[in-house]
Amino acid sequence: MTKYKLEYIWLDGYTPVPNLRGKTQIKEFSAFPDLADLPLWGFDGSSTLQAEGHSSDCVLKPVAHYPDPARTNGVLVMCEVMMPDGKTPHVSNKRATILDDTGAWFGFEQEYFFYKNGRPLGFPEAGYPAPQGPYYTGVGYKNVGEIARQIVEEHLDLCLAAGINHEGINAEVAKGQWEFQIFGKGSKKAADEMWIARYLLLRLTEKYGIDIEFHCKPLGDTDWNGSGMHANFSTEYMRTVGGKEYFEALMKEFDKNIQEHIAVYGPDNHMRLTGKHETAPWNKFSYGVADRGASIRVPHSFVNNGYKGYLEDRRPNSQGDPYQIASQILKTISAVPAGAVAKAA
Repeated sequence: MTKYKLEYIWLDGYTPVPNLRGKTQIKEFSAFPDLADLPLWGFDGSSTLQAEGHSSDCVLKPVAHYPDPARTNGVLVMCEVMMPDGKTPHVSNKRATILDDTGAWFGFEQEYFFYKNGRPLGFPEAGYPAPQGPYYTGVGYKNVGEIARQIVEEHLDLCLAAGINHEGINAEVAKGQWEFQIFGKGSKKAADEMWIARYLLLRLTEKYGIDIEFHCKPLGDTDWNGSGMHANFSTEYMRTVGGKEYFEALMKEFDKNIQEHIAVYGPDNHMRLTGKHETAPWNKFSYGVADRGASIRVPHSFVNNGYKGYLEDRRPNSQGDPYQIASQILKTISAVPAGAVAKAA
């Protein structure tokens, strides 16, 4: 038998952006445990805005697990928060109620800033560095500094070793800003892996004395980019059938539901979606082929393939909850019956 370090990870009750929480218990298993082997556990919800002190018990229900490459015999355990009966989802548990479909594929592009001493990594103590331009996909000390790439490379290795479907990294438009991409099949699977990737990044930077700033516009109303979490999405029907009529009906449905999307695409999006810095205004819907300034960017490959493939919603921001983002996108897609448009035509 081997003693395994089980890191139970969950989202707390803070709003509008929940925080990741985690605590460890030790359990013995003869081999790396299956998900079904992992027991329910509890925590003090009065310390995480999920319960009152006079009745503070909350329950953690394992829903996904991964090897923890930073620990010997470690396991990362993504959990849903449940009420004391272990069966009723807590009101803060968004994962339990989202729309899911394993045929719906999501690719999230997580942007973020490294922060040190209250400012983006590489910014001078006063004022700003040279204007944006050379930092995006930049190389060299003057563009990326001495430590950022070391962290993102280490984070990449951790994600891959954990079995997270990490698809790439790059320096972003602003100094101190970076991006990584996570892909998954199904709302829950894609979002689980994004939250675990965020957790690994936050835990990793502890040893470097650097913070991660996920706010979508940390530098405020300045000529510096904000951070998004662009959501690339497709369904089986979009990938195999599609068609221009179906695509246009889908875009009408997205336009009709603009408020519902913005409501879950991350707080303070009005600061980021201004129509500047390659963003569409938060209160106007648009789409265009290869248009980085549209709400939804339509890849050339989508059009060239007979309006089949994936689309990119550029409005979700870096603070957004991927559970809710993926669910809202899928809900909107589901309102356009597959095949109905083609039959009507």
